[in-house]
Amino acid sequence: MSLQRHILSLFIIIIVSFGACYCSKVQEGPLSSINVHDSPSIDDDYGWTFKNFIKQTIDFFSSNEVVNEGCTKPLLRTINVNDYGAIGNGLDDNSVAFKEAWQAACSYDGDVILVVSEGDYLLKPIKFSGPCKSNITVEICGTLEASNERSDYSGYFKRYWIIFDSVEKLSVNGGGTLNGNGNIWWENSCKRNKKKPCKDAPTAVTFHKCKDLTVEDLTIVNAQQMHVRIQDTVNVNASGLKVTAPENSPNTDGIHVTNSQIVQISSSVIGTGTYNLCYQFHGSRLWIIAEKYYQCDWI
Repeated sequence: MSLQRHILSLFIIIIVSFGACYCSKVQEGPLSSINVHDSPSIDDDYGWTFKNFIKQTIDFFSSNEVVNEGCTKPLLRTINVNDYGAIGNGLDDNSVAFKEAWQAACSYDGDVILVVSEGDYLLKPIKFSGPCKSNITVEICGTLEASNERSDYSGYFKRYWIIFDSVEKLSVNGGGTLNGNGNIWWENSCKRNKKKPCKDAPTAVTFHKCKDLTVEDLTIVNAQQMHVRIQDTVNVNASGLKVTAPENSPNTDGIHVTNSQIVQISSSVIGTGTYNLCYQFHGSRLWIIAEKYYQCDWI
């Protein structure tokens, strides 16, 4: 690391020294793609040019890894689901693209931001599994739209739309929306129509066996049944959430916490058809701070 500091200091000194007589045009892009144009050559005793010095210094600092006193630490990586074939048109199923993007993020040995760009991304039931090598931030800028084909939710996914399972140091944020498209489920609920058979419906998003979880700045609407479930999870910080569904939507709990420890929920707006915020202890130590609700049914 000390070597990098010395080289960086030398680089800054030379830039300042030649600033008055050296002009460059820098193209946008990653460091490795920076080009210098229309610059006079400044030769030293060894035949180097100033342009060569800049190029080699950039190559050094733009490598994928930074060496720190004998240890190798990869830099932050950004992965966009669109690069794996996701299309935010609200029509095409993006489950395979999201799975592949998650696998790439989970297997990376370093910090990763998994980006969902603006757009409407249709998703069938999907599981994001850990443990992962990386600390992952899922940044949802667009809208995730649940498939409204009830036949898609079978077997393991009978109770889940999106589930994060066994992931540590996970952050989910971005200001986007998760839309459960629950109308088709509500219409077929025995709570609305006594002639209908009583069947389970999926939870919009589930966090299961996670640790050190942060969920913030998201809107979760119109869940098939429960909106958010936090289960068997430790150390949760949820804030800036907006969780809503119509008053007549059956069993659409806002945030349901089960068998989890050290859970903090703050600065959130929750208004659903059933319980807005509820938890079950099952012997666990639980800490919840709740504020800004349309109504608070029971805690």
